[in-house]
Amino acid sequence: MQIAIVGLAGAGKTTVFNTLTRGHVQTGGYGGMELHVGAVKVPDPRLERLAEIYHPKKIVQADVTYVDLPAPPAAADGRAGTDELPAEHLARLREADALLHVVRAFEDPAFPHPDGSVDPWRDVERLELEFVLSDLTMAEKRLERLHATGHHGTPAEREANDREQAILTRLHAALVAGRPIRDEDLAADEEKAIRGFRFLTQKPALLLANVGESDIPRVDAIAAAIRERVTHRRTLVDAMSARIEMELGDLPPDEAAVFMEDLGIPGSSLDRVIALSYRLLGLISFLTAGPDEVRAWPIPDGSTAVDAAAAIHTDLAKGFIRAETVPYDDLVALGSTAEARKHGKLRSEGRGYHVRDGDVIEILFSR
Repeated sequence: MQIAIVGLAGAGKTTVFNTLTRGHVQTGGYGGMELHVGAVKVPDPRLERLAEIYHPKKIVQADVTYVDLPAPPAAADGRAGTDELPAEHLARLREADALLHVVRAFEDPAFPHPDGSVDPWRDVERLELEFVLSDLTMAEKRLERLHATGHHGTPAEREANDREQAILTRLHAALVAGRPIRDEDLAADEEKAIRGFRFLTQKPALLLANVGESDIPRVDAIAAAIRERVTHRRTLVDAMSARIEMELGDLPPDEAAVFMEDLGIPGSSLDRVIALSYRLLGLISFLTAGPDEVRAWPIPDGSTAVDAAAAIHTDLAKGFIRAETVPYDDLVALGSTAEARKHGKLRSEGRGYHVRDGDVIEILFSR
C-alpha cells in the first residue's frame, strides 16, 4: 500500500517524509523534482505484548510505503499543473492508494511563503483544485473518445461503453462543480468500471498541517480549525511540527522524552500520523503468534477468513479448512491459546467469517 505525500512548494513535504521514514533527504528551499520512497513500520503495541507470551524469534510489523512527490506547477493555459509533472512522478501519484496532503501552517522568514502569507485553507483548496482539473481533463478526453468510437464493437462492448459514458458524464458534472470524486456515491460495479483511471480526487486524503515550534501548544486547535471546514468524504485531518518530530527522531529515547516534556508534546505525533495513514487506507490488522514470529498482517476492513489466509500465503487460501481465532484482549487476559480454548474464547470460523482488527488467527488447511 502506497501513500503519496503531496503539497504546494514550501509546505515541508520532504521534512514530513524524513520524519515518517527516519530518512535524511536534503530539505530547504522549495524543493526540486526528485522523488523519494520509503517504507514505514506501523506502530502496534499489541505485538510487544504477544511477544511477552510467545517469546518469538522475531516480531514483524505491518508497513506503509510513502512516496514524496515534488510540488506540481500551477495550472495554466487550460492545463492542470499535475499533468506537467514528469511521467514517472505522475504515474506514482496516480498509482498511490491515498494522499497525504502537507499544508503549510508555519512562519519562517528564511523561507517565506511563495504567496506572501501563510493560509492553510487557501493552500488546501488550491491543490484540491489542481487535482480536480487533472481529473476533469482525463474524464473529458475519455468522453470524447467514447463519443467518437463508443458505438462500435459487439453489443456487449457497446453496452459497456454506454455504462462507462453514463458514469463519466456524472463524474464530469461533479468535477465541473468542483466536487472531488470521493464525494460521489458510487456502487461497487461503478467503482470497478473507473478503477483504471486512478482519479486523484477519488483517493482518500489526510490533510496534515505542518506547524512551527511556537505553535505546538496549539496543534490540536489548528487541526480542529481545518477539520471544521472540511466537507469532503474520506478525508482526515491532523497537525504536527514535522521539523521538531524529525529532530526528535535523531535523539536517543531518553533525550527525546526530555525534549518532548520541555516542549509540552504529550505523545508521538509521528505514531499518530502513521496510524491515521493506515486507517486512511481502510486497513485493519489481524495477528499471528507463535514461537517463530509474532506478526501483524494488513488486510482491507471487511475481509473474510479466506482473505486473511491468502494474505499469509495463497496455499493457505486454496486448502482452507477453518480459522481458529481469538480476540487479542481475551488472549492477553487469559495468557495463552490453551487457556483461551479452555474458557471458550477460541472460536472456529469458516471461509465467510469477517475478520476483526486484533483477531489472533491460526489458519488450518489441507496440503
